[in-house]
Amino acid sequence: MISKLFNSLEKTRRSIAESFNILQKNKVSIETLDNLETTLLSADIGNDTTTEIINLIKNSSGDNYIQYVKEYMLSVLESNKIEMQPLPFIKLIVGVNGTGKTTTAAKLAHHYKLMGNDVVLVAADTYRAAALDQLEVWSNRIDVRLISNQSAKDPSSVIYDGLNASNSEGSQIVIIDTAGRLHNNKNLMLELEKMKRIILENFKNYSLGTIVTIDSTLGQNSLHQAKAFLSYININSAVLTKMDGTAKGGIVFGLSKELNIPIEFLGVGENIEDLEKFDYNNYINSLFNIPDA
Repeated sequence: MISKLFNSLEKTRRSIAESFNILQKNKVSIETLDNLETTLLSADIGNDTTTEIINLIKNSSGDNYIQYVKEYMLSVLESNKIEMQPLPFIKLIVGVNGTGKTTTAAKLAHHYKLMGNDVVLVAADTYRAAALDQLEVWSNRIDVRLISNQSAKDPSSVIYDGLNASNSEGSQIVIIDTAGRLHNNKNLMLELEKMKRIILENFKNYSLGTIVTIDSTLGQNSLHQAKAFLSYININSAVLTKMDGTAKGGIVFGLSKELNIPIEFLGVGENIEDLEKFDYNNYINSLFNIPDA
């Protein structure tokens, strides 16, 4: 069965395959390398990774450079391993407006519930009523408890109350949806620091993981956004959202190589089950036209 990831990378895969075919047919030259470089940059692979790939081909002997390129790309992604969180744990979801935080929160809750965990959703987006409405629909659909407070203005107080309730009931996993915030809004970014402080000071029995949602269609702009978040709060992993056919997908290399942020999940559609655990090998195979069995 071909995965949704394989299908979502069709456009990128086609352009990369064409560039490598031209390279093999016409041999390595300034022109063919320039063509490949343009293709890789257009796929959001990033300057650093693209430069390394071009240099690798220049310095390789024979025509087996595709295998060398695949091994190098795999090494970039494997350089940042996901640290497994011990139960019970918290996933604090952060990101800019429109990157799919609320949908991702529901998908994560569904993912962990299917694994047999007691999961709680906390609606800490106190700025957008639609986010609460959306989470209520999802929580009812997947039968996961939702903790919220429509009258609260301070998201940290909602988090405190939510974790108190979760803790008293012995819930294993708490997914916290936060408000979208512009990465250049200092006050809102400082609010994230407060949220983290509340959690670490009062709920030490939970391990905390901060996960950032990255819109895969925005390319290098997503790197600038993630970098801004890193200035205020530690980020443990990323969810690459909107991997549904329009994404280029190369942003994973920049996140890993430039920001040391590992990819944990991919959002590959709008349905609740459209969340895939990120697999380095499958991702590289998808880029080089090798479907999963």
